[in-house]
Amino acid sequence: MSRPAPSTSREITRAEWARLAADMEQPLTAEEVSHIRGLADRLDLREVREVYLPLSRLLSHYAASAKSLGAATSRFLHEADTTTPFVIGIAGSVAVGKSTIARLLRELVGRWPDTPRVQLVTTDGFLLPNAELLRRGLMRRKGFPESYDRRALVEFVRAVKSGADEVRAPVYSHRSYDIVPGEQVIVRRPDVLIVEGLNVLQPPPRPNDVSVSEFFDFSIYVDADSDDISRWYTERFLALRDAAFRDPASYFNTYADLTDAEASETAAGFWNGVNLPNLLENVLPTRHRADLVLQKAANHTVEGVLLRKL
Repeated sequence: MSRPAPSTSREITRAEWARLAADMEQPLTAEEVSHIRGLADRLDLREVREVYLPLSRLLSHYAASAKSLGAATSRFLHEADTTTPFVIGIAGSVAVGKSTIARLLRELVGRWPDTPRVQLVTTDGFLLPNAELLRRGLMRRKGFPESYDRRALVEFVRAVKSGADEVRAPVYSHRSYDIVPGEQVIVRRPDVLIVEGLNVLQPPPRPNDVSVSEFFDFSIYVDADSDDISRWYTERFLALRDAAFRDPASYFNTYADLTDAEASETAAGFWNGVNLPNLLENVLPTRHRADLVLQKAANHTVEGVLLRKL
């Protein structure tokens, strides 16, 4: 009987992972966690301590090691230290909680002494403007790989990894559901840059093209069962209906007065028509490319971790 092929990843249970935080001090308050938590996400101090605090320490170790190796390489070449920011990519489905995780890691990684300066950029800013999506007939495929300015995103991360003193990224508004003209995020050589988005682990579309993930030093995939994500998506849509959608300036204000049944049906239409196909066709197939996978349970808590071996 043949033996199974050895795994290239460590499979770590929630209990095993949580024990790594036994001697770590909780740096965040309940109020800070509340501000970080996304609408309809489940996140409390226990989850922060047991899951994301040890993850932030691991990431800080990785970043510090990369910086040390960069400095050693510069000394070997007899040149000035040209170490560039450590770039982390975070991928996963709509409504899986990756934006909350990205914001949380920005706060936690920045609390460690080796990585005090952390910046976050989301790939939403690299979506094509609505006018261009309409021109190309892509409004119903917003979030699919072809709806992004892939070249601009690649050049942005390339510039960060080249050590540019200042790199600018566009800004996206969830209120207007569009790029904000003239507004930019400025990245100035942080210790760590977090890039969060649906498709950040996508391979290049053509053999000679460059993918943004080629410039990542570490990548994370936030994983969950698609049925659970569908439910979370509906819960978030209902929460938005009672909050952001009531803003008259919101792109989605037309949904503010839907009944629970109507809102759930509308959310199911968006999920089944847009987000689930994108997940199955484009996002989920990139999971194996991640250095670390966070496996979420039905209640939004992380139940296990897969960590690629070095």
